[in-house]
Amino acid sequence: MKPVNEVGIVGYGGYIPMYRIRDEEIGEIWSKGTKKFPIKEKSVPGLDEDVITMSVEASWQALKVAQIDPKSIEAVFIGAESHPYAVKPSATVVAEAIGATPKLIAVDMEFACRAGSTAMQNIIGLVGSEMIKYGLAIGADTAQGRPGDELEYTAAAGAAAFIIGPGDESLAIFESTYSYVTDTPDFWRREGEYYPRHGQRFTGEPAYFKHTISAARGLMEESGLKPDDFDYVVFHQPNVKFPLRAGKILGFSREKILPGLLSNIIGNTYAGASLLGLIAVLDIANPGDRILMVSFGSGAGSDAFNIVVTDKISRRSKKTSLSTYIETKKYINYALYAKYRRKIRLR
Repeated sequence: MKPVNEVGIVGYGGYIPMYRIRDEEIGEIWSKGTKKFPIKEKSVPGLDEDVITMSVEASWQALKVAQIDPKSIEAVFIGAESHPYAVKPSATVVAEAIGATPKLIAVDMEFACRAGSTAMQNIIGLVGSEMIKYGLAIGADTAQGRPGDELEYTAAAGAAAFIIGPGDESLAIFESTYSYVTDTPDFWRREGEYYPRHGQRFTGEPAYFKHTISAARGLMEESGLKPDDFDYVVFHQPNVKFPLRAGKILGFSREKILPGLLSNIIGNTYAGASLLGLIAVLDIANPGDRILMVSFGSGAGSDAFNIVVTDKISRRSKKTSLSTYIETKKYINYALYAKYRRKIRLR
């Protein structure tokens, strides 16, 4: 899929909470040292942080790079699976906080971890058809994990925001995108349930790998590209092993994957995972670099993007680098983690 007109990233920004918990701290409570941990540590939102607050911070960073009036943003799409309200949009609150209201489209999106990239695709379509000039796409999550479950070792928090606009103003161009979707129920949460459930190994095959690899191959075939044409590759990263294995199957070297692989140091930020990986790459990329980003959302589906960096990438210096958020951290124990994540439910 290609937009009619050239569309790209005018500004971008990310946010990662400063609190961290080590997997070994979680393991001490639930496995007594018998478990092999999937990652080293993960980010944890504070008591006053949620999808909305993190999205606002990431959006402010994106505005610093874009250098546009917030009033010129005509659409705000937020993808998440942990919106703070069941009935009340996150998008309107974020739009109000950054000064983008009232003339705009505001939408909350859901598709597990793919929700952020789907928000991005929708904004690309609106800008590419010239229905709007600028739109804001966000992927953010606080991520839920049942105490003692596999997800608790990886489910993390963070937000990524992208202001999408005309190609001639962009620091990176979306040359094409490709989506691959099937009904594969590897992960779900019914109405009224607090924690999601998952299909154990089923989440790898046929869920993650089938969709991620199919989307990447589909994009390359449609675009006439091969692995050697890309300088960086970003996959959805529920752990460290999955993206590295997907890259190997597709023919990408580890060197092209590692710059955008954040799961071992901040965990799986769900709807923000692949988008934060893209931010990590954009923070170090040079003009002319080509990036492949492939998201994955349980249920299941993947979106693949073919992105080329322009000479306007130098504007990134106006925002706080993602590495600053990664390096600014405070470790907490399981008791504080349980308090911050409201694991002890009183009602």
